[in-house]
Amino acid sequence: MIDKEQYQRTFGVLHASELILKEETKMKTKHVPVRKALTLCAAVLLMLSLTAVCYGADVGGIRRTVQIWIHGDQTTAVMDIQDGQYTLSYEDADGNLHERGGGGVALGPFGQERPLTEEELLEHLNQPEVSYHDDGTVWVYWKEQAMEITHQFNDDGVCFLQLRDGEDTMYLTIQYEKGYSMSSFGFVQPEEFN
Repeated sequence: MIDKEQYQRTFGVLHASELILKEETKMKTKHVPVRKALTLCAAVLLMLSLTAVCYGADVGGIRRTVQIWIHGDQTTAVMDIQDGQYTLSYEDADGNLHERGGGGVALGPFGQERPLTEEELLEHLNQPEVSYHDDGTVWVYWKEQAMEITHQFNDDGVCFLQLRDGEDTMYLTIQYEKGYSMSSFGFVQPEEFN
């Protein structure tokens, strides 16, 4: 034991420097195990990838606030678009809420069907509209134009109407309560679309 006592006396007066003490403290602190860190990173990556998949799959659809013409008045509406279909919600001048919808498909170059795009749906909403009112009148609405055409039908129940808005010209062929056709090139004869 004499050696031990002598050893303690000799080295007992020595003190470790601050740098060595800090290094020892760092070594004693526990590190997050690699397995836990990898699990946490994998969970975060999974959440991010699921978010990207949901966005890419268009799970919730597209919702837009749009300005459209309804019965000759420019109206703010909310348009929900999903898989080529739309639902349009808007308030009239009296504050009544209205909802309408539509949509469809387009044919590709080889006959394959695809849902209509947002631009195609908006283009459809900006087309002329023929409306039959309860009082027996017939109205045509296109952009800011609203005109009654009740007395413009010929003996066959057909009305040919040319609409202009700036440089845009639209030709309408309307069969009374049977439908209508429109073209930007010229009038379509009733027998061509029935």
